[in-house]
Amino acid sequence: MQLLRKIAFPFSLIYALVVYLRNSFYDMGVFKSSSFKTPTICIGNLSVGGTGKTPMIEYFLHLSNGYKLAVLSRGYRRKTKEFLLASKTSTVEELGDEPFQLYSKFKNITVAVDADRCSGIRNLENSVKPELILLDDAFQHRKVKPSVSILLTTYSNPYFKDWYLPTGDLRDSKKEAGRAKFIIVTKCPSEITPLEKEKIIMSIRPQEHQKVLFSKLTYGNYLVGVDKKIEFKDLKGKYFSLVTGIANPKPLVNYLKVNGNSFEHFEYADHHFFNQEDISTFSKNELVITTEKDFTKLKGRCDNLYYLEVKHDFFDEGEDELKKMIKTIMIDSQPYS
Repeated sequence: MQLLRKIAFPFSLIYALVVYLRNSFYDMGVFKSSSFKTPTICIGNLSVGGTGKTPMIEYFLHLSNGYKLAVLSRGYRRKTKEFLLASKTSTVEELGDEPFQLYSKFKNITVAVDADRCSGIRNLENSVKPELILLDDAFQHRKVKPSVSILLTTYSNPYFKDWYLPTGDLRDSKKEAGRAKFIIVTKCPSEITPLEKEKIIMSIRPQEHQKVLFSKLTYGNYLVGVDKKIEFKDLKGKYFSLVTGIANPKPLVNYLKVNGNSFEHFEYADHHFFNQEDISTFSKNELVITTEKDFTKLKGRCDNLYYLEVKHDFFDEGEDELKKMIKTIMIDSQPYS
């Protein structure tokens, strides 16, 4: 794989040129960006995935509790194309795995999918009239000018050390990080030191209007099944299947190994839709542990299926900064500066 990426370097230069021209046309006003009356928070990244966007969306849903909320997503790899509001009859194939997960988990919010974010926002404003819209994975979608842009990048593979597709994982230019109000370094080790944070901040070189925050992943004490839970500590001594269809399963794999668990890892591509052959393969072990996103696609199709909850926890005053930002844009309904 690494050899193929190196061979593909000339194609990455072509990709970089296309990205540069596209962003330049937006910067010069040749391509237009639209603002909306409803406050919008864009959560995204510069890479192709694995930064923890869905848990961060969930974090913001908890943080924004009390407002009439809507989440607008592209609905990657869904089998529908038009604007669609999630409902009780919606399926994971219609919405995509991540929007379906959010709708299944948060009953008091609106979830919608539309590849055209401008059209999606207009539809939401004309129908459900939310007070706040969270734009999932829309940082590179420059047709929308959000109230606030939040950029996620991982501790292990920060965007400033990366390169363009297909040689690297970047799908957008590093300089576009300048559009973010907050740059959040995710999946940090629990023992990250102040010196390490300072080195990362120096590498990011934030502009005057930007703030760099740090977060880590925290896993739950329980494994959640269809109709029951089991304590995480009860996994000790049991050999199980770990099934992942996410961009970066390493943090979960490492967490399980550090805790002394024994398992066989069945790794699939991000957003993989499991067929019966897949299920037959990993169901050979009596217990199947998966991610929450994959659980939504396997529920009812696989026995003894559980997922381990995961969430972001911020270091220092990170959560307070985000609360202040939300309060400001909700009061002013203007971009946070």
